[in-house]
Amino acid sequence: MYLSVQLSYYPLADDFKPVVKEVVKRLEATGLEVHPNRMSTQVFGEFDAVMAALSDVMKWSFETHGKAVFTANFLEGDRRPR
Repeated sequence: MYLSVQLSYYPLADDFKPVVKEVVKRLEATGLEVHPNRMSTQVFGEFDAVMAALSDVMKWSFETHGKAVFTANFLEGDRRPR
């Protein structure tokens, strides 16, 4: 099953931009299709791969940078921009 996700990440830190860029870089390193923009990051791929990547990145973020807020919208199917 293909999954489309819109993910927003809000690290609770004063200097948040480098942390956000690091999370996006880690998502891109998973091999999934990742489209960052100003307000969110879109992630596309097979359900199990997307969920595993999100789990790994979220855990890494909490362990490395502490408190943060993740919001996500999940849609079954291929909603990649054309």
